[in-house]
Amino acid sequence: MGKKSKSASFDPGKSSGKNSVVSMENNAKAGGSGKPSKAGIAVKVRHILCEKQSKCLEALEQLRNGKRFSQVAETYSEDKARSGGSLGWMTRGSMVGAFQDAAFALPVSTLDDPKYTDPPIRTQFGYHIIMVEGKR
Repeated sequence: MGKKSKSASFDPGKSSGKNSVVSMENNAKAGGSGKPSKAGIAVKVRHILCEKQSKCLEALEQLRNGKRFSQVAETYSEDKARSGGSLGWMTRGSMVGAFQDAAFALPVSTLDDPKYTDPPIRTQFGYHIIMVEGKR
């Protein structure tokens, strides 16, 4: 049990804790009420994509151990955006469902203090560890 959790849990059933992520689905069910999430229409995203869950979990362990997101992405990601995992600015509708939900639910963070999906998000492309660097 570490003092500093660097991951943000994406569990639609949970929304407590300062590093947890509230799902967009739960926010929509609540009518968008409560604390306004600076959801915006675009997010600046980095991700690590692995076809196999075991490889993605290995990458996640590296992040938990304090390795920089960009370094882990360069080592583990199988996506063409291997240069630090940056996908740049992505708009709503340009990402697959689960990836988009997680990306818009994550808080903005930095490479020095990343908040990322833990556990990884599964899509038809594989397993993703997602980090958001900006919202607009």
